[in-house]
Amino acid sequence: MTFKEHLIRVLTWWNGTTYGTQFYTWRHGRFVGEDEFGNKYYRAQGHVIDTSMGSERRWVIYAGEADLSNVPPGWRGWLTHTTDVPPSEESYVPRPWEKPALPNMTGTSQAYRPRGSIAGPNQRPAATGDYIPWTPGE
Repeated sequence: MTFKEHLIRVLTWWNGTTYGTQFYTWRHGRFVGEDEFGNKYYRAQGHVIDTSMGSERRWVIYAGEADLSNVPPGWRGWLTHTTDVPPSEESYVPRPWEKPALPNMTGTSQAYRPRGSIAGPNQRPAATGDYIPWTPGE
């Protein structure tokens, strides 16, 4: 590991796990499972209830940049305590109408830009004539 990589792990949290998170995971974490993106999920050993949160502590170590949109719906439900059973311990089969999880594209060239958006390639639609602007003194 280069000096730059060590410095990034010490000073940033959005590029992956920090040394503090890695140490906490090594000390207190129990591996629960891994998703198709390579993210790894942990829970506190022995199902310890965290008094500051009021429930069991659960966390994810991202495979790349820390972005919650890279967490599949099943794992997100487990992380937020919507479900008690992690996807790795159940035989969940997605319904045919369910779409796969996609990352958040906001701020990239693939971001959704609706028709008429300033950032979109299309021109804004013409006014329909039902808008009457307010003028002072009327």
